[in-house]
Amino acid sequence: MLQENPANNDSSLPLITGEQLAYALAPLTSWRIGGVAERFFSPIDIENLSDYLKRLPAHTPLTWLGLGSNVLIRDSGIKGAVICTKNCKQVYQQEDGSFFAQAGVTCAKFARFASKLGFPDAAFFAGIPGTIGGALAMNAGAFGGETWEWVELVTVINRQGHTYTRSLQDYSIAYRSVSPKHPAQLEEAFIGVVFRFPKSSLDGMDKIRELLRKRQQTQPIGTLNCGSVYRNPPGEFAAKLIEACQLKGYRIGDAQISEKHANFIINSGAACAHDVETLMSTIEAKVWDRFGIKLHAEVRILGQK
Repeated sequence: MLQENPANNDSSLPLITGEQLAYALAPLTSWRIGGVAERFFSPIDIENLSDYLKRLPAHTPLTWLGLGSNVLIRDSGIKGAVICTKNCKQVYQQEDGSFFAQAGVTCAKFARFASKLGFPDAAFFAGIPGTIGGALAMNAGAFGGETWEWVELVTVINRQGHTYTRSLQDYSIAYRSVSPKHPAQLEEAFIGVVFRFPKSSLDGMDKIRELLRKRQQTQPIGTLNCGSVYRNPPGEFAAKLIEACQLKGYRIGDAQISEKHANFIINSGAACAHDVETLMSTIEAKVWDRFGIKLHAEVRILGQK
């Protein structure tokens, strides 16, 4: 889960219990790239998170981080407070058959949990390299499935530490995009969700194994990458456009376009965020020059240049 809210910075604020200063963020990202967080907090549960937010000064910039699989953190790091929700990972089936999952649950874990109980429509989550919170924030998808297709209710928390339950009607939902309809919700972050799937006699674990085999064949699994870098333009595939520009294998520094899948950028050694951003600019310029199509990043870029 991630969300960056601009505000004035005050590095002289006293530490809140559990906070850490100048915290290295690169190890928390799948690219292993990025600077430090001015302030860092990883709550042990939602109550701990609520208490922290109630004590955090309102003018402090706030950034949310989950598994770090869909973010590029700039080399200069992130001002203000970074909240990592990876410890908020409760998941269970409710009495009515629906599933509740907190923001820090990995999508892979949720896919296995629901599929084993006879709900194979949840199997597509196994192809999303992130957390449920991040999947909610961007309507993540894989293998033809999308997160918000199965959402019944979400739980959110605001900057003041208050939690609310929201319905689908509170959001505008599109391909890789989720935005609140009301301005008051702009600073809310997803902390939980209720999913509902139809029961099925099909073997969900077989479906997961099939999807993962397909992923292994087509994506650079085992490398340092963030997943798909770009959204697919309407009626097109970003990977095919990039490949048609003969960019497979092209690199700037240690940031390299995958030879296996052109919509993946790999940290092949000691890439920095500047290398990746420069490579992205090259990709976008080449695709625009050849096809007149503007690529839109799926990866979220955080921090100041």
